[in-house]
Amino acid sequence: MKVAILDLSVGNLFSIKRSFERIGEEVFLANNSKDLDLADVVVIPGVGGFKSGITTLKNNFKDLLHILLHKPILGICLGMQLLLEKSYEGGVNEGLGIIKGEVIRLPSFVKIPHIGWNGIEIVKNSLLLEDLKNGDYFYFVHSYYCNVKEDIIIAYTDYGIKFPSIIEKKNIVGTQFHPEKSGKNGLIFLKNFIKWCKTC
Repeated sequence: MKVAILDLSVGNLFSIKRSFERIGEEVFLANNSKDLDLADVVVIPGVGGFKSGITTLKNNFKDLLHILLHKPILGICLGMQLLLEKSYEGGVNEGLGIIKGEVIRLPSFVKIPHIGWNGIEIVKNSLLLEDLKNGDYFYFVHSYYCNVKEDIIIAYTDYGIKFPSIIEKKNIVGTQFHPEKSGKNGLIFLKNFIKWCKTC
């Protein structure tokens, strides 16, 4: 499958690209909506602030909402957060509104940002979790999390509070962790995601 990674001019694009290439997929960076016509799958990457991320999306990918309704999507960290209705990072900013909920800061009694390895707690069965299990570790880097108001959470992670670490809604998948930084488990997840795309 042809995987397009949205170029939001923020870090780790090539790490994501290499991870998909390692599992045998054709990958390219997309700079505008026309580029996405060539893609079977769209990845919204995940480093940086919400305000700059949503501004780049709205400026560079004019028909993105239409595209996101018709192709399999993977939102990674910030990329997942941008799918929600609004964020409180750096003020109140509107998101894409595809998923009901808001992006809020982790509680003050934990060390912020949340950086490092943490486990997942699976709450729903999904093809995305094939060969993965409760407690498997993934790599996180974030200060905000998704307060999702839909029944689309398939795994949580505990960091002072429980927050959604994997969501699945129709043609959309989101992860708060970075699969491209999560070693073997991350590659298993990406392989599962590609299988999921073919059934989506």
